[in-house]
Amino acid sequence: MASSSQNNKKYDVFVSFRGEETRDNFTSHLYSALCRQNIQTFIDDQLNRGDEISESIVNAIEASAISVIVFSEGYASSRWCLDELVKILECKKEYAQIVIPVFYRVDPSDVRNQTGSFGDSFSKLEEKLKENTEKLRSWRNALKEAASLSGFHSLNIRHESELTNEVVNHILKRLDEVFQPRDNKNQLVGVESTVDEIESLLGVESKGVYALGIWGIGGIGKTAIARAIFDKISGDFECSCFLENVREESQRPGGLACLRQKLLSNLLKDKNVMPYIDLNFRRLSRMKVLIVFDDVTCFNQLESLIGSLDWLTPVSRIIITTRNKQVLRNWGVSKIYKMQALEYHHALELFCRHAFKQNHPDVGYEELSSKVMKYAQGVPLALKVLGCFLHKREKEVWESAIDKLQRILHPSILEVLKISYDSLDDKEKNIFLDVACFFQGEDVNLVMKFHNASGFYPEIGISVLVDKSLIAIDSYNKIRMHDLLQELGREIVRQESINPGNRSRLWHHEDIYEVLTYNTGTEKIEGICLDMSKVKELRLNPNTFTKMPKLRFLKFYSSLFNGENKCKMSYLQDPGFAEVKYLHWHGYPLKSLPSNDIEQLWDRVKRYSKLNQIIHAACHKLIAKIPNPTLMPRMKKLVILNLRGSKSLKSLPSGIFNLEFLTKLDLSGCSKLKRLPEISSGNISWLFLRGIAIEELPSSIERQLRLSWLDLSDCKRLKSLPSSLYRLKSLGILDLHGCSNLQRLPECLGQLSSPITCNLAKTNIERIPESIIQLFVSGYLLLSYGERFEFVQKPPFLERGCLVLQPFLGIVEDTLRIQHTNHTPVLRLQEIWQEVWLNRGFSLGKGHIVLPGNEIPKWFEFQSVGSFITLDMPPDFFNNSRVQGIAFSAILAFSDRHVDYGRWFSFSFELKVKTTKDCGTHDTRLFQRRVNYVESDHLHLGHYLFCEEDFNGFWKCNCIPEAVHFNVFPPLECQCCGVKKCGIHLLHTPDPTSMEDPSTCFNCNEED
Repeated sequence: MASSSQNNKKYDVFVSFRGEETRDNFTSHLYSALCRQNIQTFIDDQLNRGDEISESIVNAIEASAISVIVFSEGYASSRWCLDELVKILECKKEYAQIVIPVFYRVDPSDVRNQTGSFGDSFSKLEEKLKENTEKLRSWRNALKEAASLSGFHSLNIRHESELTNEVVNHILKRLDEVFQPRDNKNQLVGVESTVDEIESLLGVESKGVYALGIWGIGGIGKTAIARAIFDKISGDFECSCFLENVREESQRPGGLACLRQKLLSNLLKDKNVMPYIDLNFRRLSRMKVLIVFDDVTCFNQLESLIGSLDWLTPVSRIIITTRNKQVLRNWGVSKIYKMQALEYHHALELFCRHAFKQNHPDVGYEELSSKVMKYAQGVPLALKVLGCFLHKREKEVWESAIDKLQRILHPSILEVLKISYDSLDDKEKNIFLDVACFFQGEDVNLVMKFHNASGFYPEIGISVLVDKSLIAIDSYNKIRMHDLLQELGREIVRQESINPGNRSRLWHHEDIYEVLTYNTGTEKIEGICLDMSKVKELRLNPNTFTKMPKLRFLKFYSSLFNGENKCKMSYLQDPGFAEVKYLHWHGYPLKSLPSNDIEQLWDRVKRYSKLNQIIHAACHKLIAKIPNPTLMPRMKKLVILNLRGSKSLKSLPSGIFNLEFLTKLDLSGCSKLKRLPEISSGNISWLFLRGIAIEELPSSIERQLRLSWLDLSDCKRLKSLPSSLYRLKSLGILDLHGCSNLQRLPECLGQLSSPITCNLAKTNIERIPESIIQLFVSGYLLLSYGERFEFVQKPPFLERGCLVLQPFLGIVEDTLRIQHTNHTPVLRLQEIWQEVWLNRGFSLGKGHIVLPGNEIPKWFEFQSVGSFITLDMPPDFFNNSRVQGIAFSAILAFSDRHVDYGRWFSFSFELKVKTTKDCGTHDTRLFQRRVNYVESDHLHLGHYLFCEEDFNGFWKCNCIPEAVHFNVFPPLECQCCGVKKCGIHLLHTPDPTSMEDPSTCFNCNEED
């Protein structure tokens, strides 16, 4: 085998045998079988003439990784064989050589004790050498030792062919043990758990033809994992083949035919096999087969190579690695494993093996190595390439190289990643480049609408990008792209021209500053995204944008919270923004939209039909003058209109709400806007009116049937809400926070058909109708409670005796659904949990409530100050059938200074488990919720029940809980904020053999 050279071994196997008895039968069959497996084997008839046999034999034994001893009846009659045996056992002792005895038609006990016919042979030799007692003693000891080793007994295996196959398969496995660890040491890091997981998905022990797909971006390690699995399990199959580089090889002339020939030759172990698929597959249909197709890019490749799965035996297995998920779907692959990036510690180890030839960074290189980790983001290809590139270079070179990588992707990484990009069509390439340059982290629906307006067919385009692992859609419906893929897209744009003005997309502030300052823009430019906080003030030429007639995307923003507009201009020459679909200009400097006469602009809309389908202008000084209402129908394809911060805006055109495609309207901060026009129809989903000057909403708001988010916060003049509000069947969020002049809610508000989040904090409402209580137990209700505040009926946990009645802000979440009742005595906090747990069995897997307070209830058995609890659990924790879940609690505090971050934060609860397999610690996020900014300390209570998938994963990896951790994001920097205290309690099923009260599962010893 090729790998034998790694251990400086000339031979994989040395065979010791009695030539007269086995050369022409078993030994010849064994030798042929080993050669078919490409196992380099030494037997004595390979000796060249003139060699001194004894010395050549000694050298061959020492140069072999494994020795196979074929004990036959006359083996002990040969001095030659016995001297070989002694030397083999010396090598076993000195070099840890593997020794495999085969007892061919002799009994192991006869060999061990030199009895029977085997003993008779030895006795004859002993008679000849009776004076050489030392030699005889060494032979006897060698026979006794060798016969005591685990081996193969021909009398237990009926057919010689079966005996040969078993010996060869065992040799293959032992050779893997010899050579594979060195391969892993140099190449594979952190793959053990992945290999185990894929192997379990593959179901090697189960019956039924099984195909498994390994899917992921280029360079993520698909081939390495497939090779590791192949090496591990191929010995369990009659024949196997790892077909590498299917994509690359198939592109050569006659490439698929050559690949098919290679496949059949390897499987049938016949180099001269005829390329007739039907005949050869008929032969293979009787065999247990393992095949890996590596780097498959299209269905036709598989169809040409193997046809279908129908001809395979039920115990055969197929593994396919690909960048394109659709290939797997087309071939009916039901089990698909998505490759993930390496965890940080594994990524660092892999990088260090190439950069420092050890498992950790050299002293002084820790911070630089960390920067490389951030850049590579766990992609093995990038870690290896950069590690080799930086090996034995000075710190100054490291720093320069890392800075360069921020602008230019390394060519070796670019070459691999670009393969997926090259397989896209033109419209898909445009979507990919737009995402890489502008839309990382944006809502996918917004991106869809933008590209639909651009004529790029985003429904299929984005689906293709997802299937090819070029983008992903996260649980919040945001588009995500790996940092290296983002760099790939930007590098492709950079290579369009050395002159930024001739590139299609601009995102780097230095390039944009140069183009805008010197007015070197051209018709090539389709998009500009500038963070104005990174540049000095810019004076734009009035014709700047007329030189960019293909401009589709323009975003001038500031990453600073109170950032100012840096792009100044006195006027804008017409036609400006003729093709723009996305316009976001923080602090827009002009008094009008692009045209000296607004009405002329709308006239031009008729000529430039694609104008402004998305307008997203953060215009702090936008003028109040708006086009004549009769002109609004010409903006039929307007999707998003954002006039946030337009201090001069006083009125809106009457048709604004009726535009067919308008889905988001943001008028927040338009402090002079006193009334909204009546509504006849519309499809708006998000309506943001924060801080405007209206006193009431038009009753016709009910016609916005798709409205899901209505933000009226800080509308200080708002006095009432229309009773028709309950007709908004899609409403999910109603924000009235800070409406200090609002004194009542419509009685019928509770008739909304679906649960909502309702924020009534800092309002002047004195009475909560019964209908609101229904909302309170079916969604979120955020309340600011004061002495004048009244409930028609309180939920149980607000009654006297539950908590000290005090001003509070509370949240109740849908997953808990605590029922309100009329009966007394009133439930206390711990009793709510007991009632839900014991009477309803926590029918839902997780729940969460938030109430005022700064103490963790005493019945939480594990408590700690801060956000971290260390646990000491027994090794069989998850094998305990009574453990069902975890109840958790945390005191969360905020500060007024963090209001600027926005009102919503992410609150999560993570369980850290240690696995006995790799002795590593892994985080499992059990719970995550958005929480609202509150002014005082609040107690978060929740539970999480382990599902079957959790238990299976914990059992498989032999997990032991080590700690729990509570997180708040964005991080809160000051010590007065964040998680101040926390606690957990293990939830158990009551012991059916116990007579104790089942409520003791809470260990409740307190009186609250």
